[in-house]
Amino acid sequence: MGYYSQRRPGLTPGNLTYKMKNNFLLPSQAQIKKWTRLTDNKFRREEGLFPAEGVKVVAELLVSSWQAQAILLLPEKRKYWEKILPAVPAVPAYELSRAQWQKISQDKEPEGIMALVAMQREPSLADYLISASGNILILHEISNPDNLGALTRSALWFGFNNIILSAGSAEHTHPKAVRSSMGSMFHLNIIADIYLQKALPEIKKSHHLVGSDVRRGIAPHRQQKKTALLLGSESHGLPDDLLAIVDEQWSIPGSGKAESLSLPQAAAIMMYESTKQ
Repeated sequence: MGYYSQRRPGLTPGNLTYKMKNNFLLPSQAQIKKWTRLTDNKFRREEGLFPAEGVKVVAELLVSSWQAQAILLLPEKRKYWEKILPAVPAVPAYELSRAQWQKISQDKEPEGIMALVAMQREPSLADYLISASGNILILHEISNPDNLGALTRSALWFGFNNIILSAGSAEHTHPKAVRSSMGSMFHLNIIADIYLQKALPEIKKSHHLVGSDVRRGIAPHRQQKKTALLLGSESHGLPDDLLAIVDEQWSIPGSGKAESLSLPQAAAIMMYESTKQ
């Protein structure tokens, strides 16, 4: 029994206007052109759509509140994705050629499954803070999408289920950020493009605000109150005007010869230390 006869009983080859192969739709050139452009930030926002690639990423998407609008499949990689296909909702599924896939994919070793995901409408900062009942990770101008994805993965692991991204940060819907998060972003409460100079005083009303500073600060330690951890980029750190707002500054002591930790490493240590029993 094929995908459409199993998942969509009312949608059969006889009443489709699209070409089909192996019970999957075949995309048009216009669709391939559109999907290829989803690597562009502006185009993703205009379309309200972003790609999520990989078996683990798609599997996490399917058990979240996010909605897939279409599924793209590479038939030669069937052994990777066929086990999760029964969990895919009743949305169009397209079979792509290798050449078509390479135009769209960000993965050098593709697993042959990609979801096109509808963006969610973000709340106002005031409404967001009402819903942010736990710890918050605040990221200032994190421009590297791979780092952003790694940070969201660690945040979910350590229970920092709320993430605030400043203006000038990479988009959490960037394909590389989604991929490196391994689907963690689908289980987090994320708000983007926030002006932190105005937001931090509001956050301090409900959270103990900690800022990371490699130049000075005390060692990370357990918090009794809900924590809001503020981190800057690897290149520039946090500006002084933001550090002036925090309740406490943290710095990770080291005894080795390395110049510094990577941002995801430092963030993981701080989140662990602030929540450990």
